Order: sequence, then C-alpha cells, then structure tokens
Amino acid sequence: MSTALKPDPSMIGGVAKVPLARLPDPVALFTTRAERFDFLAGHSPNLAPYLRFLAGICRAQADLAGELPRPGPIPAERIELARSSRMPPLDRNAMRRGLAEALPLLLKRLSGLEMPEPARLALAALQAAEPSDLDWVMGNVLTDTIPEDSVAPHLFAAAALQVLAATQAATLDPEKLVRIRTGTCPACGGRPVSSVVTENIGAEGARYCSCATCQTLWNEVRVTCLCCGSTKGISYRSVETDEATVKAEVCRECESWVKILYQNRNPSLEPVADDVASLGLDLMMRDTEWKRGGFNPFLIGY
Repeated sequence: MSTALKPDPSMIGGVAKVPLARLPDPVALFTTRAERFDFLAGHSPNLAPYLRFLAGICRAQADLAGELPRPGPIPAERIELARSSRMPPLDRNAMRRGLAEALPLLLKRLSGLEMPEPARLALAALQAAEPSDLDWVMGNVLTDTIPEDSVAPHLFAAAALQVLAATQAATLDPEKLVRIRTGTCPACGGRPVSSVVTENIGAEGARYCSCATCQTLWNEVRVTCLCCGSTKGISYRSVETDEATVKAEVCRECESWVKILYQNRNPSLEPVADDVASLGLDLMMRDTEWKRGGFNPFLIGY
C-alpha cells in the first residue's frame, strides 16, 4: 500500500492549447461503460455482482439513449446569455419534465435485469410511485443530493438523468462553452465523478473531468483541487504503488479528495466504471480526515 503524500511529477512540462470540452456520444459512451463494467467484474471477485448489475444498467442506458428523440437546439440567444453570464447552457431544473418521461422507459428496460432484492423492490416502488414521491426523487437527483437511506431508487433515477442530460449535451457546440469555475461542468453545471489524464484529447497529459450528470468531459489544470480550486497542498494517495493508475488527489486546503485516473498509462480506464471498481481506495480514504469530493450516484452509500 502506498499512502505517502507526494507531488505529481508527470504534470511538469509545457502548456499547450487544448479544447475546453468533449461532448458525449451517448450510445457509444454507455455501451463502452457497460463493456468496461463487465471486464472489471471478471477481475474483481468481491465486487463482481454489483459491477455486472451496473453493466446491465449501462446497456439499458445505451438502448434508451438510442430511442429518445434528439432534443432541438438551444436558441442562440440563450447560448449567448449563458456565455456572457459564465453559466452552463443546460438548465438542470428544466430537465424535470424530460426525466419524468425517461425514467419509466428506463425502468421498463431494467425489469428483466438480475439485481439485488433491495434494488428489485426499489424498482417496483418507483414504477408504482405517486407523482409526489417521484417528484421528490427527481428533485434529489437533479440537485445531486441523494439521501443515503434511499440509495436504490435514486440510483435508477440518476441513471435516467444521465441519459437525458447526455442527449441534451450532445446537441451543444463545444466551441460555445465557457469555463464557469473549477470543478463545474461547462455544459450543465454538474460535479465531476473523477478526472482523467489522457493522451486522446488535446495535448499529451491533459486532464479532463467527467461530469456525473451529462457525461461531458472538460479540461482542468493539473494539480488543482476540483473542490476549492486551490493549487496549494495538492498531493496523491494510492492503494497500490506510486505507479498506480487510479489515485486520490488530496487537497489540504479544503480537506477533500477526488480520484484521478491515468488513461495515458492505461487507455481502457473509464471515469465512472473504474471509479466504482477502485472502491478499495475509497475505503482507505474513509479512515483519513479527508472527505470525498467526486460525485458518483453508483457509489452513494459506500
């Protein structure tokens, strides 16, 4: 186990111009994520049942993404207002109606999926829920406030929101997006699941955050806390060795941490799937003074 707090030497070098954002291709994204969950299940005996369950959810997400009608373009004046105000063009509050339509479609696809009994009960409860109860669940996932005593129904609602938001983000022009603030998605204002160091977008070794909601990837400067924006006291922890491809980026200023995945060392790493599969890192960090800053609805309750 490596618990030493050390700087990240791989970020040192020239600064190149990189694109601010890469928008999602929803069907391809959820399909790839499902495949990664299945692969990880074959190499994680303790987590295998849960990883296979999430793989099934992702396959249903990919199917739903292919079925939902493509949203119309956001009016140009609204885009310009968002740019001038440094606000995301997608309004999460306005997604409530679309989420109410997408959620039952996803639940229907999941009815035949093998899942733990609590999840099965939660799925049935959502399908039979009163409008007021559904509205409460949707309001929670739209604001990233999932109660730990009601994880299962919110997991399904969050999965539906991911599909809806990704289909909307896919219609945006990435050149029209602007930086909002550190750790905030420029497309929908969402929080990051994790960040990835990649060679596939822009310059070698550029860091991109993965939005927990709309699945947009956006560029952030390396060795910067994604929770408070500080560049002071940033260090890294890992369960394995210093060469680990998944680490905790730790901030002493705000005492938070977010996972960073090194796709430049392992291109198969996937921001959401490998966040779940590296649960051992979460368990290790739970015994420290730092709090998790990355948001992943598939890890609420762990």
